[in-house]
Amino acid sequence: MDSLERTFQLHVPSSTENLAMIRDFVGKIGERAGMNPAELVRLELAVDEACANVIEHAYGSDDTREVTVKATLDSETVEIKIVDTGRGFDPSVIEQANLEQLASQRKSGGLGMRLIRSVMDEVQYQIVPGQKNELRMVKHLKKKEPSPSS
Repeated sequence: MDSLERTFQLHVPSSTENLAMIRDFVGKIGERAGMNPAELVRLELAVDEACANVIEHAYGSDDTREVTVKATLDSETVEIKIVDTGRGFDPSVIEQANLEQLASQRKSGGLGMRLIRSVMDEVQYQIVPGQKNELRMVKHLKKKEPSPSS
């Protein structure tokens, strides 16, 4: 891929029914960036988790609201921004419970930001009160090794 930066956007109603569409959108972006299948699955999982959190927590499952997914790719990175106008949160106050403890308590929540941070190379969350919340996630692309000459 050349060094030209490309930006794409998807606006969807805030409904879990649209998570598959969001995963497809992000998957196509990852394919364009040259990500391998395992990297694509992780990218889709991180974005899916982020969008599910917006739908459930920021919007309280209000499907009249909108989630925006912005994707920017260049030769070195894939950047995904999830933008919403719902309730913001401070990720630093999320309790980072021990994974074994969560599993033993059979808790399904509380893993979203941990999962996102483990999959993505950069994660930043910005709140502009009364205007928008933006989760920025960046994945650095692995450089393809040139083939040795025969």
